[in-house]
Amino acid sequence: MLAGRFAPSPSGSLHLGNLRTAFAAWLVAHQNEAKFFLRFEDLTTGAAPIAQAEQVHDLALLGLTHDGEVTRQSDRTALYAAAIKQLEQRGMTYDCYCSRREVREAAAAPHGAGAEGSYPRTCVKLTRAQVNEHKRAGRRPALRLHGSAGVHSGGLYTDDFVLRRADGVAAYNLAVVVDDADQGIDHVVRGDDLVETTPRQILLQHLLGYSTPSYLHVPLVVGPDGERLSKRHGAVGLLDLIPLGYTPEQILGWLAYSLGMTAEQTPITAKEAVGVFSVQNIPAEPWVFDPTRLRSE
Repeated sequence: MLAGRFAPSPSGSLHLGNLRTAFAAWLVAHQNEAKFFLRFEDLTTGAAPIAQAEQVHDLALLGLTHDGEVTRQSDRTALYAAAIKQLEQRGMTYDCYCSRREVREAAAAPHGAGAEGSYPRTCVKLTRAQVNEHKRAGRRPALRLHGSAGVHSGGLYTDDFVLRRADGVAAYNLAVVVDDADQGIDHVVRGDDLVETTPRQILLQHLLGYSTPSYLHVPLVVGPDGERLSKRHGAVGLLDLIPLGYTPEQILGWLAYSLGMTAEQTPITAKEAVGVFSVQNIPAEPWVFDPTRLRSE
């Protein structure tokens, strides 16, 4: 079974950047006659029924329907624990007591890890005395993938990234890999802000015996200041745009134009868009959206 997905964080209503990625993911799935699943990545947000309901409503309003029931990462923690246990039993993990600040400072030091934010392996060989000192200080460890597991036959290398946070919550890279494998996802369409996570996820797929989906990273939507589109830019979501008189077909027309599907921003339905969408026509640059222009239209 072919399958794709859209997996937003329920941290608020969807803006045009989220909707554009969802639209592209939905189109890829429908052109390939694949299932299209909706999954909420809510491990860090916690229960957010209002935001989830708003997002489901927005997607349905644009005709971006999904198959089966909506899934939530918060309901799938046993799957993540089982995957982590498998890696632990194979000696591929170690405890890390470093805070985020300590990781940043160590990586920025003259003999640090080099790449910004990468982990300099401070805790990879802690002594028993050092571990006891951290415990007496009340520190709880995160769990990292050991560097020795970071290379496989394809030559892929990643740093010692976190698998489980210090609060016991599965980290994003681990959770999304388990979810995609469990749901049979064979193609992933997402924003290009996540492209740097892809090598880590491919590595985990290899280590856990999962197949690797194909990946398409779509350029982001930015405001006139060049920064990622957000509420501070103005009317950027359906909750803002529908009351201004814009129809779902008009909004899809903007998104279709931004994805290289049409020569003009003419209204279109999701079903109509399936026939004119092409991955090859997606622009390589971010789409600049200026909400202030809406007032003059």
